[in-house]
Amino acid sequence: MSDIRSDVRSDIPSDARSGSGSDAGSDVRSRGRSDGRSGVRRRRAAVAAAALIPLAAPFALTGTASAHGYTQNPTSRQLHCSEGAVTECGPIQYEPQSVEGPKGFPEAGPADGTLCAGGNEQFAQLDDPAKDWPTTPLPAGTDYEFTWELTAAHATTTFRYFVTKDGWDPSEPITRDQLEAEPFLTVDLEGQRPPFTVTHEGTLPEGKSGHHVVFAVWDVADTANAFYACSDVEFS
Repeated sequence: MSDIRSDVRSDIPSDARSGSGSDAGSDVRSRGRSDGRSGVRRRRAAVAAAALIPLAAPFALTGTASAHGYTQNPTSRQLHCSEGAVTECGPIQYEPQSVEGPKGFPEAGPADGTLCAGGNEQFAQLDDPAKDWPTTPLPAGTDYEFTWELTAAHATTTFRYFVTKDGWDPSEPITRDQLEAEPFLTVDLEGQRPPFTVTHEGTLPEGKSGHHVVFAVWDVADTANAFYACSDVEFS
């Protein structure tokens, strides 16, 4: 029995055996108060963080939605503005990738007269026929490599390319009636994400001559929007 008692006593901390339990108790109480205060601070921090989430969400969405793409070949109107070839373009000169509007063209999408701006009033200069838009020379009926530059590679349904009808009126903003009913080139991605530089090989429409506009539509798969670009071309 003495051996057992000795073993038990040896396992008990010396300060406990010596009657310093009050110190141990004060340590426990001190830790309890400290842990309690830390818990309160943690709960307050959690509440504050939760309150900030609704405020942060719109900024996160805006950051995601602010980057998209534009056509480089043939050169789009927004790129001409960005490069300074056309002046007094408004904010589009700083964000040529942002011509985004509702998808579903031609049944839905931007209203007639706002197609080149994607229905965005702040980019209305893109629909102004009075501006001296430079043209890209294109030989009708030949193969051509269309290029998009993307700043965000969204999941994609299709890229489509329309062209103005013969006899269209270049002194008026582009409308559905001024475009051929069907795209002359459609590239189906079936929901895949394209690279940041997109190239499409296609055949230019035959029988075209003179000044026309190529209207390019990038249909995004996982949002309600599409991206639009008008390119002024000179067919020969």
